Amino acid sequence: MFDTPQPPPEPPPDQMQGGLAEADKRATFIRLVFDSDQRRYEAFRQAIVDAVPAGTRVVVRGSAVTGVRWKDGASFDADGPGTSDIDLTLVGADVLAAFTLTGSYLPGVHTRPMGEEDPDIAPALADLRAELTAMAGRPVNVQASRDWVIQLRGDLIGQPYLTLIDSEPPA
Repeated sequence: MFDTPQPPPEPPPDQMQGGLAEADKRATFIRLVFDSDQRRYEAFRQAIVDAVPAGTRVVVRGSAVTGVRWKDGASFDADGPGTSDIDLTLVGADVLAAFTLTGSYLPGVHTRPMGEEDPDIAPALADLRAELTAMAGRPVNVQASRDWVIQLRGDLIGQPYLTLIDSEPPA
């Protein structure tokens, strides 16, 4: 039997990004999305590890991390339970290839989100999206980017994101 790959360790809890500590972002995400159930959170992470290429970094942005919508300041699930989505970004060159040309803002660099509006732009990731949506009980939007796009949006512009899975080079 093969061992199931395990998610790499999460970043240090005191690491700051987007004005928030990693531990605070993680606690908010687990509380809002998984009703504070650490096991459901770990199962969600594991499903991603099992489906994406080795070395893929995975981050979550948006109200699932901050607790409020950027656009209007409304709280997470302001429109009712399960109405807020999860904005999942897969970071790495290999995963960008899963998206069609029409699914990209800039091919090979940054994609549109695969979600309710564009469910067919990354056929190889459709099963993962469906599984994550079922696990979370809410829509999960999946997009892919290069690391420098995440750095630009997150570190230079200050958009908070939670690192679910830090990249590790393939063994």
